[in-house]
This record gives sequence, C-alpha cells and structure tokens, in this order.
Amino acid sequence: MPAYDLPLAELYRYRPERNEPPDFDDFWQATITESGHHPITGTAEPVDFGLAMLETYDVTFSGWGGQPVKGWLIIPSGLSGPAPCVIEFPSYGGGRGFPVDWLTFPCAGYVYFVMDNRGQGSGWRQGDTADLAPEGNSPHTPGVMTLGILDRESYFYRRLFVDALRACRWIKSLPAVNPERIAVTGMSQGGAVSLMAAALEPDLSAVMPDVTFLANFRRATQMVDTPPYNEISLYCQIHRDQVDKVFKTLSYFDVVNFAVRATPPALFSVGLMDTIAPPSTVFAAYNWYGGEKEIKVWPYNGHEGGGSYQTIEKIDYLRRLWK
Repeated sequence: MPAYDLPLAELYRYRPERNEPPDFDDFWQATITESGHHPITGTAEPVDFGLAMLETYDVTFSGWGGQPVKGWLIIPSGLSGPAPCVIEFPSYGGGRGFPVDWLTFPCAGYVYFVMDNRGQGSGWRQGDTADLAPEGNSPHTPGVMTLGILDRESYFYRRLFVDALRACRWIKSLPAVNPERIAVTGMSQGGAVSLMAAALEPDLSAVMPDVTFLANFRRATQMVDTPPYNEISLYCQIHRDQVDKVFKTLSYFDVVNFAVRATPPALFSVGLMDTIAPPSTVFAAYNWYGGEKEIKVWPYNGHEGGGSYQTIEKIDYLRRLWK
C-alpha cells in the first residue's frame, strides 16, 4: 500500500468531486478556434546520428501562435505504406534531447515523434524551443507552473497544450503515418499532456499516461511539498491574496477534467510511493477516465513508476490493441 496516501482498495474508489468551471468546454473550443488562425505547417529535415536502421528527421512545426516548436521524427527504415505512430511528450523540465534518447518505439516498428517542451529543456534533458509568448513575462515562482497563472488566457500550459494538439494534427498529415493508429504517451507532465490530447484531438487510437501530473491540483499541493507542485505552493505563500484566482485558473488545466472527456483505450501507470504525483491524484484521473482503461500499479516505486518494466507493458499493450 502507499506510504502516505490512501490504501490501494480506496484508491480504486477515489473519485473526487471535479473542480470544473462551467465554461470549460467553451474555453477550450475558443482556444482551438483561435489557434486555427495560424496554419499548421512543418518541415522535417533528414539528420544523420549514425542510426543505420532508422530514418531520423529534425522537425520544426508551427505551434501556439504559429511559433516554431521542435521535435524529432524517427521512422524505421524500409517501412512500406503508412504505419502506426506513437507521439511522446517529455516530462517536466526536459526537452527533446537527441534521437538516440528515443529508440524504443521505432525499434518496435512504429513511426515515432517526440515533441519538444517550449521554454523547458534545461532540467534533465536539453531542448531547443523557446517560449516566445509575451504572456511569459509575468511574476512567477522559478519554473513554469505559475507562469501566467493569474489568467487562464496567459497560463503557460495553454500554450504547451496547443503545441501538443497541433503536433498531433501535423503528424496525421504525414504520408508515413496511418492516421487511424496514433497513440499518445508521456510520463508525468507528458502523461498529463497525453490525457489532454486524448480529450481534445479527435480519433486518437490510444493513450498511455504514466504517473500523471497536473491532476487534482488542490489535493496535490496540500499533500506534497516537492517540485514541481511546490512552485504553486510557494507562489500562494507569497501571493496570499491570489489563492482563489490561482486555483480558478488551474481548474481549466486539471487533467481530471480532460480525462472524463477522453475515450480512446488507455493504459495508465502509478507508483504508490510517489511523492511528486501523489497516487490519489493519478487515480483521480484514472477513475474519471471516460473510455476503456487499465492501470499498472507499482507498489514500491515513486515517480519513476515502472521504468523499463512499464515500457515493456506499453509495447505489449499496443501489440494487443493493434494486433
């Protein structure tokens, strides 16, 4: 059972009341409509990293506001015809790194795309995408959790989420990709972005969110004092008069509210000793999820979750799902 959270049997029943604003759907529809004013374009330039069995491409596509977002496209050599595709969103603080960091799914035979995180990529793996939006100039706790947090229009994750949606739509247009077999995945922040995409991007085939972050914000910030949630706690500690406004903004980005709208088959994971994304917050997203779902529980693991064991689970899941 978890070291500090609810017992496992209670976690499977934990379905908290959602803090969902009444205009949640209107806000996201307006955001998608606004983003559509900029055409989705992209380039994929061949690059040579010495991976003889793979074709590797340096991608630049138009994300939020038409701004350039980087990524890697990796295609197994010799594919004939459109193939299933896996899109991955990196976790908090990291970036796209190099193609050699992302070999698992291409080696399993899938077209693979990893999207860079705007304004991050200096924490644990390097990135190449700037956050160019003027909204990024607001006072905030170091990190991006509170960047623009007093206004849903300017909050950092509005830009990142739109980047991800536009990445999915650009990938669907590629001749190498079977648009009916696209899965999204990611760990922590990447898992949250995946759930958002599963809710807002039509016709995704599967979602595989690991140790999901950005879920059940109020509970998370009251349970743990670890990064990155503590960025929100520290902000509220200093800006005592803005607490209600902070959580009002966060209600538009809580992935529990996206999970209830998502329907593709889903494989979740959770570490029961996770002190970064508390197990109950992960289960909040899982228990509210709107489609067919499974969850892999790692009883003695923290935010690393299942690691390579979970990767094997995901490969097997796609093999079963896509036959």
